[in-house]
Amino acid sequence: MTSLESPYNDLLLLPPPREMLETVPVLRQAHKAAAALGELKGLSRMLPYPNILLNAVILKEAIASSEIENVITTQDKLYQALSLKNTEIDPATKEVLRYREALLTGYRFLSEKGFISTNAIVKIQQVLEENSAGIRRLPGTALRNAATGTVIYTPPDNHNTLLQLMKNLEDYLHEEDDLSPFIRLSVQHYQFESIHPFYDGNGRTGRILNVLFLIMNGLLDRPILYLSKFIIAHKADYYRLLQEVRTRQNWEEWIRYMCRAVEVTALETIGQIDQINHLFELTAERIRSENPKMYSKDLVELLFVQPYCRIDNVIEQLGVSRPTASRYLKALSDAGILSTRQVWKETFFMHEALLQVLKA
Repeated sequence: MTSLESPYNDLLLLPPPREMLETVPVLRQAHKAAAALGELKGLSRMLPYPNILLNAVILKEAIASSEIENVITTQDKLYQALSLKNTEIDPATKEVLRYREALLTGYRFLSEKGFISTNAIVKIQQVLEENSAGIRRLPGTALRNAATGTVIYTPPDNHNTLLQLMKNLEDYLHEEDDLSPFIRLSVQHYQFESIHPFYDGNGRTGRILNVLFLIMNGLLDRPILYLSKFIIAHKADYYRLLQEVRTRQNWEEWIRYMCRAVEVTALETIGQIDQINHLFELTAERIRSENPKMYSKDLVELLFVQPYCRIDNVIEQLGVSRPTASRYLKALSDAGILSTRQVWKETFFMHEALLQVLKA
């Protein structure tokens, strides 16, 4: 690459030379990532209500991944938007919800097909951006420093080159060898971000591809790894190391960074699962002791899956009448288990203790 402003049409095909990837420091960090993610996978399988964590992590990932692209909303707005259908949603919240839908689109595709194709990646980006522009055909795409406006990288711009690179990436995703999947995760993420195949949505699509890659390789059952928080906290290193692979073939530091992201994020998620489990038991015991006639496991699960709860949610999930649903939520509010908030014409019954755990 002779100039940052020249399209990187000479981006090398995968795989990189193996000796650049399997250094002793890389293997040590990959082992730590494997141990942490293995513990998370096992613990998540024991959750009696896995959608609680799934919903929470997807929303947090959607917020953080979009924040990297300067699209800002809050968890409160997201939960309200999910609970209130057919209402006005501000553009930023709507865009973050599209990230959620794009991730679930990719997860459904992977669950049905068992692999990730270029077509699936294109579909994920289409859901994110609500357009069908597909892989870039026009030159002029460049990545710039947000503060200074200077070009920091110009991805390949030849359409046939982009198609070749994406086919090569797809082949690499499905290649079977004994290389650590965490090293392969790092390599594929670098390559996708360097190809930068779309006009918009590349960063978010690449972050979705990360968690789908882990699921495809049997390292997770569901998309419950929230990597964007780590990337935001170490954003300068993320972009610096991506560029150092391009300019210096500095694979070691880049792979260690990605493996460290997996390890730290997995350990944080394990802690969150422990908190959710503890709070679930406390909530169930309070309802059981204070309102034994009202108690049911389905009711407790609803409060965790739907921390912004409405009367209609109780009617739909528990199959009770409106007066009964209203009575349940009022009793939980009177007991201090839930709090209430009026939004437009709707009353929300919020599980504040859970929301604090989910926001952490």
